[in-house]
Amino acid sequence: MRPITVSITGAAGNIGYALLPRIASGAVFGPDQPVTLKLLEIEPAMKALEGTAMELYDCAPPLLHDVVCTSDPEEAFGDAEAVFLVGAMPRGPGMERSDLLRANGPIFTGQGAAIAKAASQDVRVVVVGNPANTNCLIAIHAAKKHGMGPEHFTAMTRLDMNRATAQLAIKAKTQIRDVSHMIIWGNHSPTMVPDVTHARINGMPAAGVIGDDAWLKDAFSPTVRTRGKAIIDARGKSSAKSAAHAAIEHMRQLKVGTAPGTWTSIAVYSTGAHYDVPEGIVYSVPVTCPGDGSYRVVEGLSCSDEVKALMKASADELVSEREAVQDLLG
Repeated sequence: MRPITVSITGAAGNIGYALLPRIASGAVFGPDQPVTLKLLEIEPAMKALEGTAMELYDCAPPLLHDVVCTSDPEEAFGDAEAVFLVGAMPRGPGMERSDLLRANGPIFTGQGAAIAKAASQDVRVVVVGNPANTNCLIAIHAAKKHGMGPEHFTAMTRLDMNRATAQLAIKAKTQIRDVSHMIIWGNHSPTMVPDVTHARINGMPAAGVIGDDAWLKDAFSPTVRTRGKAIIDARGKSSAKSAAHAAIEHMRQLKVGTAPGTWTSIAVYSTGAHYDVPEGIVYSVPVTCPGDGSYRVVEGLSCSDEVKALMKASADELVSEREAVQDLLG
């Protein structure tokens, strides 16, 4: 079988370290699909990247066809059919979210342009590096200038969906596999909306099975929204293994498809046609994936007035983020 090319940025970081062996072992594209991994890092991290590649080879994954380590974006994205944009500048002491957006903007401008120039015409890109939604928007606009449409780019909220799903299972004292149809609306930030309206536990409405509206509002939602901070507080480092796993599931569902009767949460470029989400932001919605790299927004789902208000607040935040980087969108 012909190897496919997969590109990963920030590949020497913690998420990349957790992500690479699983891609090479078939977790994303299946147990028979060989992969060439192209790993992008900044110059100061190239030595660490070489060590990461050495360890990857030492895993001896049968599906690993080749590894390319580079600091050149166009080389890294050359002929790529799948791209994980993991690398991003982390928030430093005293930095506001707007500062982080400004710091990361040029990174994603350059990467979006390089993907449009060098990657496969059918490439699919998942943005993992935060602030993921607006980083994705910046990459979309840069790629658009070189003829690539926004449908090639998505941002990851699968981690938030996984966190919410697990919390429901723990509360209900059931298995995680028994929970389905969880939705994350909006931004990957504390304004995200974990929505249990359509969630199911063993096929029954999740809210009814839980039977504790106060817990859903006062414990469940805040736990999901702030889980990343809680993990940093507990282990002294940001989420890596769970983020890598979510990125794998995100890309796998784009490339392999969602199971019949289910959906997943993905942040996609809004055309203004669904759920009163403003046009021109990257917003998380429930989608189904046929398995060819495309997605379809699940339409016609009911939302309570409370959920609608929270959805609007998250959209407003994303509009504000877009305004903060307007000069990069050109």
